[in-house]
Amino acid sequence: MTSAPEKAPGKDGSVQDAGSLSRAGDLFQLLRDGHARTRAELAITTGLARSTVASRIDALMNSGLVGPAGEASSSGGRPPSRFAFNPAARVVLAVDVGATHVIVAVTDLGGTILAERRLAQQVADGPDAVLGRVVKEGRELLTETGRALEDLAGIGIGLPGPVEHDTGRPVKPPIMPGWDGFDVVRYMQRSLPVPVLVDNDVNIMALGERTAYWPDHDNLLFIKIATGIGAGIISSGELQRGANGTAGDLGHVRVPRGDDVLCRCGNYGCLEALASGPAVARQLQAQGLEASNGGDVLRLVAEGNLQAIQALRQAGRDVGDVLATVVNLLNPSMIVIGGSVGEAGEHLVAGIREVVYRRSLPLATSHLRIGISMAGDQAAILGASQMVTQHVLSPAVIEATLQATG
Repeated sequence: MTSAPEKAPGKDGSVQDAGSLSRAGDLFQLLRDGHARTRAELAITTGLARSTVASRIDALMNSGLVGPAGEASSSGGRPPSRFAFNPAARVVLAVDVGATHVIVAVTDLGGTILAERRLAQQVADGPDAVLGRVVKEGRELLTETGRALEDLAGIGIGLPGPVEHDTGRPVKPPIMPGWDGFDVVRYMQRSLPVPVLVDNDVNIMALGERTAYWPDHDNLLFIKIATGIGAGIISSGELQRGANGTAGDLGHVRVPRGDDVLCRCGNYGCLEALASGPAVARQLQAQGLEASNGGDVLRLVAEGNLQAIQALRQAGRDVGDVLATVVNLLNPSMIVIGGSVGEAGEHLVAGIREVVYRRSLPLATSHLRIGISMAGDQAAILGASQMVTQHVLSPAVIEATLQATG
């Protein structure tokens, strides 16, 4: 007579086969929340035999990913030891490449930033110049934080253009001459032989913002408004990249008000041509004001210039025109406005709210929040780190790593 398979309660209280948690990589996922547990508690939670749990915990402790976390209260005899995820076991190199800047940071596996450098760098200088500097700064940051190359779990990079996520290659990026099809992963791995993941910057900003500040929102949009305009889409808890990595390209959605406004993509009436930082600056220039970029627009707004305030509010309405359709289509519970213009533009956000709440269906907006990014200019770094840890701490990768070192 064969016994029934062991069962374990799932996160929602349902019962699952304990066999699905029998690998160390799967068991590790229970510990990633940072809560300390004893072997006995893990055995009860998973339904696995204590000897099975003990062997898996020993393997995880040998890897450094799990460490001691004090002792539980004893009901008699020696107090049982508790164990928890050790985010300091490895580090991640997180990189945010913008149109005119590069941020390089070292984080632990929990996303805590240990050290970072912010550099003035034109993405138009090309991949060799930009990535060569990333490698140099990354090595120096590892030394600065007292970590060896062997401690590096992986590298996450955000780029300001479309990216084929599976290969890490940029795809016809409009502001990145020399980057189209460039093998970013291979270039980085020549100097730093670890897993390298590359994505569009807005996607990783969405990932970073949600992980750090809105983990309970499974349906979130992150809207970046800066030199360009784009969206990162998280639906049902998963980042949506689309078939070719171009999901969320709001900047080239047509806005009726802009029929005679030419966009750099060659079409007329694109949202980016009306509501991006440079676009609003051009509108103010036409009115005789000194403004060449989004920073100048925000300076004029801060000085109380009425023309700049009105222009930024109208830019918000234009963004809201597009987002009203998106809200009806995707039904997010949270819209986060970020980017250099979005983060500082209360008048812009007011314009967005004005149109979205008026034009979207009442049911779609009944629980919708629209606010400014809380992660600010760290959103991309946090997201790049999270992108790597989601990969290197996945059950399959953990299991493969333990087998390779066992």
